[in-house]
Amino acid sequence: MKKHFLTFLLTFLLILSGCSTKESEHLSHNSVHTNGDQIEETKGITQLPSFLKNVDSSIQKVYQLAVENDQIIANMACYCGCGDSVGHKSNRDCFIREKKADGSIIWNSHAITCQNCQEIAAESIYLKKNTNKSLLEIRNIIDNKYKEGFAKPTPTPLPVD
Repeated sequence: MKKHFLTFLLTFLLILSGCSTKESEHLSHNSVHTNGDQIEETKGITQLPSFLKNVDSSIQKVYQLAVENDQIIANMACYCGCGDSVGHKSNRDCFIREKKADGSIIWNSHAITCQNCQEIAAESIYLKKNTNKSLLEIRNIIDNKYKEGFAKPTPTPLPVD
């Protein structure tokens, strides 16, 4: 079952690889934090940050899914240790620092090199979009999957459906 799910997930991400971005929507606000994460602001969700330009397209797709479904991943804990190391509160923080009222996005590069961050986002979004599971049920699936052998989870409150 797990092998079939991962195969489907990878296929799903490859199908999404047809998305494109518009260079004209970039803002010039870039910074690098002391922890090495890059922070970049773009005008909206259709424009991925420049730090994703030279990474694998599957990572770009997870970032696109994350920004389009941030309300889902905001309810998921992350198990990479980022809660302690950089103060993240949920899996959302690994991808997105802030969605501003004007629609601009402040992105975080943290998830680029973290397979746990990427898998938690992709799996939780997939489950919400393709099953009848509630956010709480999905959160329980994620928590059970990562409860042993992974870092302490972020302090993410349980979702209320």
